[in-house]
Amino acid sequence: MSQIAGAPDLEREEGAGAEAVLAQLDDEQRAAAQAVSGPVCILAGAGTGKTRTITHRIAYGVHTGVFVPEQVLAVTFTARAAGELRARLAGLGVGGVQARTFHAAAMRQLRYFAPRVLGGPMPGLIENKLRVVASAASRSRLSTDRTSLRDLASEIEWAKTTLATPDDYPARAQAAGREPPFEPAVVAQVYAGYESAKQRDGALDFEDLLLVTAFALEEHPDVARQVRAQYRHFVVDEYQDVNPLQQRLLDAWLGGRADVCVVGDPNQTIYSFTGADPDYLLGFADRYPDAEVVKLERDYRSTPQVVALANKLIGQAPPRKGLPGLRLLGQRPEGPAPRFFEHPDEPAEAAAVAQACRALIEAGTPAAEIAVLFRINAQSEVYENALSAAGVPYVLKGGERFFERPEVREAVLLLRGAAAGGSEPGALVPTVRDVLASTGWAEHRPPPGGAARDRWQSLAALVDLAVDLVAETPTLDLAGFVAHLAARADAQHAPTVQGVTLASMHAAKGLEWDAVFVVGLVDGVVPIAQSLSRPEAVEEERRLLYVAVTRAREQLTLSWSLARNPGGRRTRPRSRFLTGLVPESTPSAAPAPRKAKRAKVVLEGEAGELFERLRVWRSETAASASVPAYVVFTDATLQAIAESRPASLRELAALPGIGSRKLELYGEGVLATVGS
Repeated sequence: MSQIAGAPDLEREEGAGAEAVLAQLDDEQRAAAQAVSGPVCILAGAGTGKTRTITHRIAYGVHTGVFVPEQVLAVTFTARAAGELRARLAGLGVGGVQARTFHAAAMRQLRYFAPRVLGGPMPGLIENKLRVVASAASRSRLSTDRTSLRDLASEIEWAKTTLATPDDYPARAQAAGREPPFEPAVVAQVYAGYESAKQRDGALDFEDLLLVTAFALEEHPDVARQVRAQYRHFVVDEYQDVNPLQQRLLDAWLGGRADVCVVGDPNQTIYSFTGADPDYLLGFADRYPDAEVVKLERDYRSTPQVVALANKLIGQAPPRKGLPGLRLLGQRPEGPAPRFFEHPDEPAEAAAVAQACRALIEAGTPAAEIAVLFRINAQSEVYENALSAAGVPYVLKGGERFFERPEVREAVLLLRGAAAGGSEPGALVPTVRDVLASTGWAEHRPPPGGAARDRWQSLAALVDLAVDLVAETPTLDLAGFVAHLAARADAQHAPTVQGVTLASMHAAKGLEWDAVFVVGLVDGVVPIAQSLSRPEAVEEERRLLYVAVTRAREQLTLSWSLARNPGGRRTRPRSRFLTGLVPESTPSAAPAPRKAKRAKVVLEGEAGELFERLRVWRSETAASASVPAYVVFTDATLQAIAESRPASLRELAALPGIGSRKLELYGEGVLATVGS
């Protein structure tokens, strides 16, 4: 990329002195770099040069003699980010600074002090919890599979990072709105068994590294004196993502001192589900009343048009207590306005995005400078297919390719085995459902837990594909479906560094591209359905969309589709976060989301009683599927059913609002309710 006008010079500055280091910064970055003593909070918006500011601050402190390099510990969340800090510091002529992840820093210290603290050498480290979790679950007589084990491991990690004990877990999980794979009391029992198993084996997990290191500093004064003499100045990157366990270790390192600089963006707090607590950043000035707070708002990444949309999006959020908000100021030359597109269904949306990617590549944009961002990994399949069909290479980041996911591989093997026994034409969809049901999949009951829900959505995509293919070829049998799956898998492009990036919004954080397509922006997806009962969770979803938007340097496209499948009813409302952002004069703009209206005609007698029974059935069905009630049927459709009392699927299909997809999903349930 060419140098951006107005951005600080990015050339190597080997051996630069203090004044030369400051000369490379803008006014706000310079103010942050010169704040080298006492508590400092740098609020760094997206694209404002956060890493540059951190490294120049450290270099300025070293060049002015305030910092001794070996006494500086900079902690961040990924080894890649720590490596970048070290490389940039070397380019500024500064060596000896320790830049590490929390876990790497803790491991280094604990390995050294283990004989003194633990009475022996460093214990073995459990790098994968699943084996120990499986053993603990078995002792609790709990039936699990790999997916539920992953979700149990995630719950244990969340509990440990939030400093919740097995006894605390049920109440803490309920208060946090967790969706564990089993009852909280059962998870707590497995958690306790997991801890006991670790103790028997004399092993530690990654959370223990931080916990035991903090304990060593808190309970062993000689260890605390040695560590605090070694490290006198601390820098914490991505401070909005710090969890209670990491904060406890940081407090132990500091030992009541205030020589700490934290850097973060309250608008990019999107990891509360892992235990991250943005209150540490938001409350920093309360904790340190004499803290110097510096805001970085000059965005050197994105065009003013992208920046304006990002500001408008985040500006609609309710105000948050704590530090002042950030409003980005675009520093790049003018660019194209963000584009909004409405599509009839998801395959049409994916096809349009794929063609737009191909056009960008043909016009000279490298494929690696294009990204398609979605909310959940299960959305990738339709874009993988569309990009393959358009001849566009892609890279799937943050997850396996659709046909390489364990649950999809297992399902394909089971379908292939079932096909070997023969199948009847016309029975493809129920056969696929039956085969998937043998794995524990239930169509109308998406399970709690992140990994379990991703697995469910992947298998649901196979059923949707079967439904679509039967609509095109009614006589397709199971063997033909399996052959079709194999052809799709073979047609996919192998990941290459020059491919268009497919990524979830979470996986995209910290990255950027010239052109970004943010897709699938319908309510129930963005914000995700399970967040709708908690306002704070909905606002985190808004910040997640903000992160996606601010990944774009020049071109930004946002889109949604009115139906999931071709021929489906086009009733899905676009994301509530787009209200006020989409130009209402734009032909592609969808009408603002509206609540389904109740039937205007008041039904009496048996029809009225049936209407109420249907409304109860609809509420239960919607709750099981984690969708709004009107997505199942509108009140107008329920009224038509109550008035006509259909006795067969054929009669039901003749009513308004009953498409083939809804007939398959809900037909039997409606008839059972009518006949009850």
